[in-house]
Amino acid sequence: MSAALMMVLASALFATMGVAVKLASAHYGPDEIVFYRGLTGALLLWAWTRRRGVTLRTRVPMMHVWRSAVGVTSLVLWFHAFSLLPLATAVTLNYMSSVWMAAFLIGGAVLVQGQRVDGRLIGSVLAGFAGVVLMLRPSLDREQLWGALSGLASGMLAALAYLQVTALGRVGEPEERVVFYFSLGGLAAGAALTTAVGQWHGHSLRGAALLLTVGVLATSAQLLLTRAYAVGRPLVNASLQYLGIVFSCIYGAWLFDDPFEPLTVAGMALIVSAGIMATLLRRRQLPQAPDDPASEH
Repeated sequence: MSAALMMVLASALFATMGVAVKLASAHYGPDEIVFYRGLTGALLLWAWTRRRGVTLRTRVPMMHVWRSAVGVTSLVLWFHAFSLLPLATAVTLNYMSSVWMAAFLIGGAVLVQGQRVDGRLIGSVLAGFAGVVLMLRPSLDREQLWGALSGLASGMLAALAYLQVTALGRVGEPEERVVFYFSLGGLAAGAALTTAVGQWHGHSLRGAALLLTVGVLATSAQLLLTRAYAVGRPLVNASLQYLGIVFSCIYGAWLFDDPFEPLTVAGMALIVSAGIMATLLRRRQLPQAPDDPASEH
């Protein structure tokens, strides 16, 4: 399977996962969904690594702890956004991670290394945030404010987690091991948070099927994206990854009757354009900067 096809399929799977998360939110809290997503992912990755002969023993446990802490926090916030926002809006806010990453790298280049930054890269970051304003302003109700903030924070933390994934790759950690420990982190954090708030729910056949669907789709999509980034062209992958927003728009209109006003669509288009441009310019100006990796979720 070509890298481009793997990326398209992964984007479709992540969008479908979003549908399952939104439907499961009627039966479970976000923390519970994170727990079961982590449990399913850990079991699948354990079986996958045994089949491929990849050991799960690591020499850098604290790097995995830190990466998982940031990534799982992003995941909890994203699942919270799904329960409060239209499907495509929650997905798009999380896809701001590429713009956030460019902003972090700009700040690092200026403050730490004293490098000059291409004004077009700064412009792409500003355009991304302008897209957020356009997207939220016509469609966001007051009661959805926390969902919007959760979505934005999720994208920002996902960008930090991406940088940590790159650091793990540089010390020789295979992708399967990184995803496995991320799943374990989700399992542990989801269990702790759900127990703390006392929101464990009983299962129905529908609810259990939705939880299993979330875990299987998320893990399968992560593996596809990981492989696509390993063998494909980073800019092509980054561009195709935004198809997840298109799939989410289709799902939202079809399944949830989500409204999309012209300014909302314009904001989404601006965020996608800004993300692609930021990826291209970042690679040109900062050759050692990490590629946009596979989604954290």
